[in-house]
Amino acid sequence: MTFVKGSIIVQVRPLLIGLPIVLAATGLSAAPAFAQDDGTAPATPAGPADPAADRTSVTVGVGGVYMPDYEGSNFVLAMAAMPATAQTSPTPPPSLPAAPPVPTAPQFAPIPAPDYTTDAAWLCRPGRQDACAVDQDVTVIAANGKRKIARFQAEKAPAFDCFYVYPTVSLDPTPNSDLDIGPEEKAVAASQAARFAQHCRVFAPMYRQATLTALRAAMTGQPTTADRNLAYLDVQAAWHEYLARDNAGRGVVLIGHSQGARILKRLLAEVIEKDAAMKRKLVAAYLIGTNVAVPPGADVGGDFKTIKLCRSADDYGCVVTYVSFRADSPPPTDARFGHVEMPGMVAACTNPAALGGGRATADAILSAKGAMLSLEQQGPWTKDGAPVTTPFVSVPGMISTECVSSGGAGYLAVSVNAAPSDARTDTLTGDVVVNGQVLKEWGLHLIDMPVVMGDLVDLSDAQAGAWRGVPRKSKRK
Repeated sequence: MTFVKGSIIVQVRPLLIGLPIVLAATGLSAAPAFAQDDGTAPATPAGPADPAADRTSVTVGVGGVYMPDYEGSNFVLAMAAMPATAQTSPTPPPSLPAAPPVPTAPQFAPIPAPDYTTDAAWLCRPGRQDACAVDQDVTVIAANGKRKIARFQAEKAPAFDCFYVYPTVSLDPTPNSDLDIGPEEKAVAASQAARFAQHCRVFAPMYRQATLTALRAAMTGQPTTADRNLAYLDVQAAWHEYLARDNAGRGVVLIGHSQGARILKRLLAEVIEKDAAMKRKLVAAYLIGTNVAVPPGADVGGDFKTIKLCRSADDYGCVVTYVSFRADSPPPTDARFGHVEMPGMVAACTNPAALGGGRATADAILSAKGAMLSLEQQGPWTKDGAPVTTPFVSVPGMISTECVSSGGAGYLAVSVNAAPSDARTDTLTGDVVVNGQVLKEWGLHLIDMPVVMGDLVDLSDAQAGAWRGVPRKSKRK
């Protein structure tokens, strides 16, 4: 094992070959034909009137093709080009072959709407053995290499609830997923949601999300009928059923990543913010791996009219949001993450390890095997090569985070605190690398939540206490 000081890497096989596995951990999507990060595309995307005015269009010779960009990565999905030829005689140009027929999207039988009155429509519900009731034990590795195991204990009588919406993970062959709970949904819930059971009851609906299959089709220039509104309406229905069936006046923390965060952002803006009774139930909304627009220097406005950003562990009814990038690799100018399209607005950033601002040591809780569902396995955690026997690892003092505004982007800058005396590896899975090249526009989307997971879990408890009027001291301010 080669230890590279201060790097955070993951090696991925050629993108389109390994796409289902890689994107299962990301929830990324194409834009603008795709919504920012919800993994969907319109059935018949149309190119802009002026391709030169759109950064996702390419003109070569006499051929121009509009190409949806992959969350700002500007991947070329298709190209039609023919070199221009100067005519030296009146000889007419040769006839061009007939254009190939435009492919049509495969047709699938409609997937019935979920019935959230049944337990089968939920990925996670309290009081049962499911994706959010799995082993969360952590091996804590100190800088000197010494280890201890922190056994996870779920709260027996939680005082508040968590409502979780997972990112783009479905490997179903259909444009929108079915409602069968697959290994990919179980894996992401175990990584992102199950740990919150330390303090809250966790509810997570299955929903007809836009699938990785639909995303791959769009990235390869194929038509798709994925319906992102279908996904949103499912989550909205699940939310209303949860309120009617389970809430009973309890405070709620909303938790979403990527496509899930995008859906929850819309739910907040279109439903919760407009309903005073619902809004009073909101402890906080953790909208991770999506862009939330705010005016420069302000905590409210933009995507939300009245819901502000959280700036202390005692704040409630507010939003925690960020997109993560390595500190030495900020978002490129064309990246979707860290930038918003709303004129006059910037992407909000709230650091769960330091809501009040500044740099802080993060309580990272990372998968022992690597970045979620990435193809790359994490190497030895310590230089002696000793194995880790728990599903998760904590490396106290090794990772720091700070909200940064640079080049028009707002993001969470993640640093590995490398030290020659540190017995732990400095190489962590997290970036996306294709053919040896880091796709910088992706940032650390694979580990958006793990790099501050302990902080998020602790924060949920502190904010819920403040909401109930019994504030406590949290680890983070």
